[in-house]
Amino acid sequence: MQFLDQMIKKGALLIAFSCLIFSGCQKGDSNVLTDADDNGGYAHDVSKLEWLSNDAISLADAAGNYYNAVYMRTTDTLNTFGSCATVATDTLGAQKTLIIRFGNQNCECLDGRNRRGTILIQYSGHYNDSNSTHTITFQDYYVNDEQFAGTIKATRVDTTVTGRWYYNITADESLITTPNQIVTWKGSLVRKFIAGYTTGRRDDDVFSISGGATLTRANGHIFTFDLQTPLQFALNCDYCEAGVANVTGYNGARQLDYSVSSSTTIGGCDNVGKLTINGHIYTIRF
Repeated sequence: MQFLDQMIKKGALLIAFSCLIFSGCQKGDSNVLTDADDNGGYAHDVSKLEWLSNDAISLADAAGNYYNAVYMRTTDTLNTFGSCATVATDTLGAQKTLIIRFGNQNCECLDGRNRRGTILIQYSGHYNDSNSTHTITFQDYYVNDEQFAGTIKATRVDTTVTGRWYYNITADESLITTPNQIVTWKGSLVRKFIAGYTTGRRDDDVFSISGGATLTRANGHIFTFDLQTPLQFALNCDYCEAGVANVTGYNGARQLDYSVSSSTTIGGCDNVGKLTINGHIYTIRF
């Protein structure tokens, strides 16, 4: 009987020890996020807003480089706009204005995205002057039926290397999906060319975004983004392709890595990322 009692006790200890091991492993390997903010929420918002911002600045630059053309459809040999947009100019005064009009109805542009509404760009001097600030605003502007609004101030900074100028960005932007669903993005950022500058086209442009900003989600939750590794955006990709952000705010500290990809190429064009919370790693889609 004593031997049987000892065996039962040993068995019970073994079962308890096994439960600790397996529960510990399960916790470490868990890839389930129940919080909507963490489970791709803020990662999606930043990816979407920054893509829209980069696209708007790129469109402004295209218009600025062809500012003397009233109709981009007839004068733009690089087909930057296609037949969707016209550009009006007012360059007589000290404060110059470019107006890019896509019309009141959706028009499918050369990149396959539907746009409507108006982008306005104000600046002084010549468009490409060093230290020139381009103030970009929007009037009922939509991309694929999502409204992009707010103000972007892009100040050109020249360097000693030809073609390596960049923009210091002050962002105060909004993504409005429905009247009651508004996401805002405010901060100071630096936007640099990675690829595509020399071609004069938009479809091969790739940019890096560094700095920091604050995101307010539609649910009211606020997150601060410190871009530890610059975010990478290609205009021909709908998603942030790479970059690491330290995220703080509503639910504590996290690290968001956009560089993870479902393909064999790290940083590929998809909506797969990695979120690290208290040492635990989660794969997310944004």
